[in-house]
Amino acid sequence: MHVDTPNVKLFLHLCILILQSHISQMEFSANQLAQIVNGVVDGDGNIKVNTFAKIEEGHPGALSFLANPKYTHHIYDTRSSIVLVRKDFVPEKEISATLIRVDDPYATIAELLTMVSEMMNPRRQGIEQPSYITDGVEIPDDAYIGAFAYIGRGVKIGAGAQIYPQAFIGDNVEIGDNTIIYPGAKIYHGCKIGNRCIIHAGAVVGADGFGFAPTATGYEKIPQLGIVTIEDDVEIGANTTVDRATMGMTRIGKGVKLDNLIQVAHNCAIGENTVMAAQAGIAGSTKVGKNCMFGGQVGLAGHIEIGDNTQIGAQSGVPKSVKADSRLMGTPAVNYGDFARQTAVIKRLPEIVRKLDLKNK
Repeated sequence: MHVDTPNVKLFLHLCILILQSHISQMEFSANQLAQIVNGVVDGDGNIKVNTFAKIEEGHPGALSFLANPKYTHHIYDTRSSIVLVRKDFVPEKEISATLIRVDDPYATIAELLTMVSEMMNPRRQGIEQPSYITDGVEIPDDAYIGAFAYIGRGVKIGAGAQIYPQAFIGDNVEIGDNTIIYPGAKIYHGCKIGNRCIIHAGAVVGADGFGFAPTATGYEKIPQLGIVTIEDDVEIGANTTVDRATMGMTRIGKGVKLDNLIQVAHNCAIGENTVMAAQAGIAGSTKVGKNCMFGGQVGLAGHIEIGDNTQIGAQSGVPKSVKADSRLMGTPAVNYGDFARQTAVIKRLPEIVRKLDLKNK
């Protein structure tokens, strides 16, 4: 998105004031906003907004956006004053709101909100006390170590890294530039975190994989001697766990986004730009390709491969390897078209059984 720097600074200043609930008199017009986001005004360019709202919860003075077609019907009755839409959006009937047409409404609003967030929550610097930093660990001048954080032996911390209170950074961990480790996250020994990553509160990176050998008297623990490598621009949600490898590494590829409460087992590999929703679980040694999308509570069996660009619907169970570009749903997961037909038949089962009973009488 092309932006004009002076106007962005003005807009951010206004947004910061707008988002502070006790200040409501600050306003900016559709014309001003369109100039900032390189958009085109369709409607009253002088109308003003002083807050943000979801399109279905719009009210006068609010800025909303329309990106998902499922919400299109809301644009005809939203009370928001301004709505960001795609440049090619064609309304089916009259709209009272002023539209600002942009290339990508979702990306536009995301970038604006990100800039506002960064202005409202500036990066911290310095070392808070009490915290524990092992002798010999160098902390860059622009990095931040929060109170009660623990930094082990041989740790390497990149420029601008943010390690919040009560985080644990084990021995010989590497943390890249501008990476954020939120409160209470735990990074076990030897793991490597790339640049610009975000590890949310309670996440655990590098715990032992679930490896036990059956014996005559029970189960003997198999030492987990590998590491976890997290590449650049990865985000790991709260209370998500990524287990270290038995040997070698568990790898999370560049740009991967993991939601909260996800389990990634030992020796797994997740390809670049794959996203997973909450409570997904991946068993050991499974390889997931690039650009995959998993719904919530998807479960993958161990030692299988998921091809690139695969999409798997929520609560699906995948017991075997999957080719690239697959669209799956159900347990065991099948092609989405087959799943839809199966579901339609299941809905008719009571009727079918009733007819069979009558026929057999």
